[in-house]
Amino acid sequence: MTGDNEIVVSVRDLHTWFELRRWGIVRVGNVRAVDGISFDLKRGESVAFVGESGCGKSTLARTLLGLHIPTSGKVFFEGINMQELDRKGLLDYRARVGFVQQDPYGALPPFMDVRRILREPLIIHGVGDRKEQESRIRESMEDVRLSPPEEFLHKFPHMLSGGQQQRVVIARALMLKPSMIIADEPVSMLDASVRVEILNLLRNIQKTRQLTLAFITHDLSTVRYFAERVFVMYAGRIVEKSTVDNLLEHPAHPYTRALLDALPDPDPENAARMRELPSGEPPSLIDPPSGCRFHPRCPHAIKGLCEVDIPPDFEPGEGHTAACWLHRQ
Repeated sequence: MTGDNEIVVSVRDLHTWFELRRWGIVRVGNVRAVDGISFDLKRGESVAFVGESGCGKSTLARTLLGLHIPTSGKVFFEGINMQELDRKGLLDYRARVGFVQQDPYGALPPFMDVRRILREPLIIHGVGDRKEQESRIRESMEDVRLSPPEEFLHKFPHMLSGGQQQRVVIARALMLKPSMIIADEPVSMLDASVRVEILNLLRNIQKTRQLTLAFITHDLSTVRYFAERVFVMYAGRIVEKSTVDNLLEHPAHPYTRALLDALPDPDPENAARMRELPSGEPPSLIDPPSGCRFHPRCPHAIKGLCEVDIPPDFEPGEGHTAACWLHRQ
């Protein structure tokens, strides 16, 4: 099956927990970093996963990459169950999924020059001879606007600016011609002056190559210009899914409204506007609250319901779901 509506990634009731031990011996519980989420990603679309630090976004990204083994649930990539892959199958899978890390300098081996960094994935996966590898290296460098390539091929990471380092990271993610890119906070470590350039670069590459792009971020202000759909995460779960415009104009979950209210507003006329900011801190993922995990901080919590029962996904609008009892009718 091919086409714009083809499902590339299908996640069903995914849990990724980490065992917690005291002194490395006594088991004291589990960190429920990802705790029961389901979604589909279509070919050629850009989806943003948004939430506070510690909500499970990066754990989800690493689970999709095969770096963390799910505790339970299923992840299908192009119809293949990832949990059933052998070592060779997992290697082939990782060739189909590119990864753009948060810290570009930490992601690049300091003892390799740019040419070697970009050739490494091709060597590992046995792609092409030296001439074809050189051609791919130059093509990827042109795609990320490290041009002319001759100016950068011999340089080591410490000789590049932060923006140039991130372009090398993106070029490396493209070397094996993946069908999906996972970008984990790709601009949070960069100067504000180059963030828009890197975001536009990723977006243009995604459109040109028809890649599925999973964009992990805590910054809702960048989502409008970058993604088509948004999944809002809180305490290991997805609490709202919608198209970007619909979510920003009509947020349905109290947590999403709180995220939007927390954004700085440059308009002085809105300075006195009441903002619905939640009190307290996100819950511990070792012992999360019962029912809706946001209920201890929610100004609209329904007594006797929100703290007891886990809300299912309700549909406040077409293509828009929110796990909130306020929408039960």
